[in-house]
Amino acid sequence: MDELSTAGARAAALAAGHLAGVADGPVWRPVPDADRAWLSGQELPETGRPLEDLLEDAATRILPNPMGNGHPRFFGWVNSSPSPAGVLVEPLAAALNPSCAGGDHAGPLLERTVVRWLADLVGFPHPPGGGLLTSGASMATIVCLAAARQRAARADGWDAREDGLSGRPPMVAYVSAEGHSCLHKAAQLLGVGARHVRVVPVDARHRMDVAALRAMVAEDRAAGLRPFCVAASAGTVNSGAVDPLDAVADVAAEHGLWFHVDGAYGALGVLASGAAPRYAGMERADSLALDPHKWLGVPVGCGCALLRDPAAARAAFSLVPAYLVDDHADDLGWFSEYGPEQTRPFRALKTWATLSHLGRQGVTRLVEHTSGLARTLAAMVEQAPDFELLAPVETSITAFRHTPREDGLDALNRALPAALQRRGNAFLTGTRLGGRDALRACFLHPGTTEDDLTVLLDELRLAAKDL
Repeated sequence: MDELSTAGARAAALAAGHLAGVADGPVWRPVPDADRAWLSGQELPETGRPLEDLLEDAATRILPNPMGNGHPRFFGWVNSSPSPAGVLVEPLAAALNPSCAGGDHAGPLLERTVVRWLADLVGFPHPPGGGLLTSGASMATIVCLAAARQRAARADGWDAREDGLSGRPPMVAYVSAEGHSCLHKAAQLLGVGARHVRVVPVDARHRMDVAALRAMVAEDRAAGLRPFCVAASAGTVNSGAVDPLDAVADVAAEHGLWFHVDGAYGALGVLASGAAPRYAGMERADSLALDPHKWLGVPVGCGCALLRDPAAARAAFSLVPAYLVDDHADDLGWFSEYGPEQTRPFRALKTWATLSHLGRQGVTRLVEHTSGLARTLAAMVEQAPDFELLAPVETSITAFRHTPREDGLDALNRALPAALQRRGNAFLTGTRLGGRDALRACFLHPGTTEDDLTVLLDELRLAAKDL
């Protein structure tokens, strides 16, 4: 244990030193050839190595080659910097190393509290047992859509788990054209099939077109298909758009569809000043997926599935063999009955620590700060003659593009993210929006300032000169 104590102290110092120095280094750099060869080409040692040697490798080969998302000028994808509180307690979760499938110990009990806190933050109704933590929103979406599939089957007098989908009218799910790919993956994995995922067009603000949704559902019903679920977005990844949730909820209610909301990134945006009306209807959802490891900065990976009726998920997943019967469990049973994972890591600890450290006011300040940065960048873009804003800012994402000339703008904006990243002073990623190649800056870091926005635009101009 002396070796562990000594090495543990150095590991803590390495982590603290890394976090303290991130802002002073480049946002990103290519992995040097020697490090690349070491990272990807090692042979398994024949004999064990001392902990101190492992830490030396981590310090010299791993920590110098980060993704970049800890830096205040990292604006790519939806990847946050880690919360200090979450980093602090991660070793404690590893030291306990429980399975949080269930049982009478700290892990499952703390998870009940964390799920309730998350539901409360976004204003989602929370019955006892109404949710669980997952590896991320992709797994949360599988949980929610499986519950939707099982509910639809039972409403029609059969059991999807027992009978499978063969021989039944094809189930149909409806997803916005701006919806996340995890919705499509979930439908494919659950046997719905890609051809039965209807892509609903969006309006000029990149929000789901509700009239088109209603027409598509009616057409599918008339064709003998079985519409069962509509998935709306509370903050898309491309532009941060929030679908008209109340209107989508109305369509779901009219046709008996499961109403799912993908709030993985954007659900917490409801806390921003003046944002609540845009999120009206989110509380009407049957399920809501969100990612504490996004806006909150909980270390990866931690997602959450929130459920209006937890019995729906239990009906979709519960399978308790004799060796897992717990006579002391309460009426809610084990978390493993509500999703596909049996062995479940202690995700609640880092989430609890992050939320406790921030408090409700701290979470709100973070959302306000980062949403304000997105609006500020949008204003800077609109004032600049060589940039163009492509979408209204609704969360903490600004979608825009560089327009220093008239021709070849798609090619330029497609090449710009990589060129910017190579310069090392800022990092963003690209996408396509409204049929055009676009740049998108996502703000999640509490340490980002308005000066960083100036750096971003200046760096884009410099990068473009070489393209």
